[in-house]
Parts: sequence; structure tokens; C-alpha cells
Amino acid sequence: MTESMFTVNNLWLLIATVLVFIMHLGFASLEAGFVRRKNTVNILFKNCMIIAIGLLTYYAVGFNLMYPGGDFAGGFFGFAGFGIANPEGAAGLIEYADGNYTYYTDFIFQAMFAATCCTIVSGAVAERIKLMPFLVFCVLFVTISYPITGMWKWGGGWLDAKGFYDFAGSTIVHSVGGWGALAGIILLGARKGKYKKGKTQPIPGHSMPFAAVGVFLLWFGWFGFNGGSVLSADAGAVALVFVTTSLAAAAGAIGAFLVSYIMFKTYDLSMVLNGILGGLVGITAGADLMGPGASIIIGFIAGCIIPLSVVFFDKLKLDDPVGATSVHLVCGIWGTLAVGIFGAKAGLGQLGIQALGIAAIGVFTFAFAFALFYVIKLVSGIRVSEEEEVKGLDITEHEMEAYTGLGKVAYDLAVK
Repeated sequence: MTESMFTVNNLWLLIATVLVFIMHLGFASLEAGFVRRKNTVNILFKNCMIIAIGLLTYYAVGFNLMYPGGDFAGGFFGFAGFGIANPEGAAGLIEYADGNYTYYTDFIFQAMFAATCCTIVSGAVAERIKLMPFLVFCVLFVTISYPITGMWKWGGGWLDAKGFYDFAGSTIVHSVGGWGALAGIILLGARKGKYKKGKTQPIPGHSMPFAAVGVFLLWFGWFGFNGGSVLSADAGAVALVFVTTSLAAAAGAIGAFLVSYIMFKTYDLSMVLNGILGGLVGITAGADLMGPGASIIIGFIAGCIIPLSVVFFDKLKLDDPVGATSVHLVCGIWGTLAVGIFGAKAGLGQLGIQALGIAAIGVFTFAFAFALFYVIKLVSGIRVSEEEEVKGLDITEHEMEAYTGLGKVAYDLAVK
């Protein structure tokens, strides 16, 4: 590896890191848009804290739990120690990772992924969860659960040995967040007034512009999420991933648009926005394996899944204000299975391995998240009082509002 190529590869991965960081702004904007005005500060506060918690816990424990090196406990668990330690001299630079990037670059790129799983949970449990119990959940979920299942594949663990494939995290990142979200909304229960007399009552978010901006920021950041997962600046591989990622997102929008119109006879922006995200989640497991045609099919099916899944969860009275379980859990499962149906790894054997990985990571993650939420619920409770929910978490948890003075007047005039 020449020094010039080492510099180019490392620079691309750092640029990708910045793009993944921007995704946290996208999640914050999307979730803020999909919640009511009275809970805007709360959702933004949680998103600020999640990235801080993710970075610090991944430094302290997560990185060495996810990438322990060697064969620990049959590939199920390993830990290389607390903190991070850059190898001296060239060992941490051009001699690290075949000269594609440095040790510190490896850490910071992976650290940006770590908090994403809790950001997914944040949106699903919005508008009725207590702040401090949620932050305690995030600390333990990101510190322990996410790195362990991540190690099973990306850290050379037992799923990697069996041939399970997840290029950039349809299961390892997105479904993990989706399973955590599902556990949370089961134990929390629905928002007040969401389900009445067996019917679902829409609770619109306060700002569709915020939500739309959030989705475009996420799409923008996904070029780093998937493109950076090439782990080098290989021109052909990065270009392919950019194309498959974009086509899947576009097809997801079309799929959600068509199915939601057939179901609801209206042009639902929220469904199209989540259809874009569903397409992105769906292609993430195999973005480097698919051709353009296959990526369109995968994204289109993911988009079609969104309105069907949203209605399914509502039938079960599982209240998810932002559709995180549909986008990240259901489309994450679909995208991971798609690796065994399309592209370079298509085949029944691979499909079975993909299903095994989904099941193993799903069972572990859901059990961990459910038990963690349940213990926190017993110790301190996880749901705010009915009075606090009605007043809104901005006032009761933070003693502030998102819109005050002229901003509040402008907002009130806009919604009228």
C-alpha cells in the first residue's frame, strides 16, 4: 500500500464518518417533526444525549467488546479491555487494516454507528417515556447489547464464521434498534387517546417540514453509512454502493406511495418519507452485492412494506409515533433476507444463514432490551404520569418550550 493510497483511503473513511454523524441531525429532525409541539424539546434533548452516550461508552467498553480480536468463547463473546490504545508508530497507521485507514479512524467511524440503535428506540417510545430511565437504558443497551451482537458478525464471531452477511447493518444496526424499540413500546403502552373503541386515532406530528428535512439529511448521510462501509476508497465499490443506495431509496418512496394510496386513498407524506428510509434500510445489508435492478426491487418491496407494517402494529395496539419498528425492524429483516434472494450471494443456503442471523440477533436483543426496560420499570417506572403526558414533556421534564415569543406566534399562525 502506497502512502498516497493510504491517505486517500483514510480521508474517505473520515469523510464518511462525518456523513454518518450528520445522520444524527437527520434523526433528531425527523423525530421532532413526527411528535407534537409539546414534546419537541424532549426529543431533541434525547438525541443530543444519545450521541454523547454512544461516543463515550463506545470508547470505554464498546469498541473492544465489538472487536476483541482472537477467538473468545467460541465467537460468542470477547473483550479486549477498557478504553482504546493506538498502536505505536506505523502499527496504528499505514500497517493497520492493510493500509486502508488508521486505528483511530477505525474507532471513530464505528463509534458513529453505535448510538444509532438507541436513536431508533428514542422515536418509537416518544411522548410518554421518562427521560432519566430512558438514558439509563441507552447507556446499557449501547455499552453491552449492541457490541456483543455486532461482534458476532463484524468482529469475526460465530455468525461471521457461518457466512452470515450484513454489509452495513440492516440487522446489526437497524434491526437491533428496532427490537429495542419493540420491547420499549410493549412495556410502555400506547399514548393517551391513540386507540379508542378498537379504532386507531391519528396523532399528527407538529412539523412535516422538519420530518422531510430529517429524511433528506438521513439519505445524505447514508452515502457515508453505506459508502464508508466499503472501508476503503475503492472507486468501483464505492460508486456501486452509492448507486444501489440511491436507487433503493427512490424505489422505496414509490412503493410506499402506491401502497399507501391504495390503502388510504390519500397522498400520505409520512408514508413516503418512511418509504425512503425503508428502502435505505433494506439495501444496507447487501448494497455492495446488488446490481441496480436488484436494488430497485429490494427498495420497492421495502417501501411497500411500510404502510402494511404500520397498520399491522396499530392492529396490535403497539404505538410507534415515528414508525421506527416498521422502518428499522421490519425493513431491516427484509433487507437481510434479500441478501439470500438477490445478488452475488443468492441461494437457499445463504437465505437460511441470513434467517439464522436475524433470529439469533433478534432473540438476544429483544430479550436484553425487554429485561432491561422491565427492571428499570420496577425500580423507577418508565412512563410519565397522565397529567405530565397531557401537559407535554417539554414543560414537565425540561421546564421550557420549543417555540416561545415571536417564534410561537409564527408557529400558531402557520398551523392556522
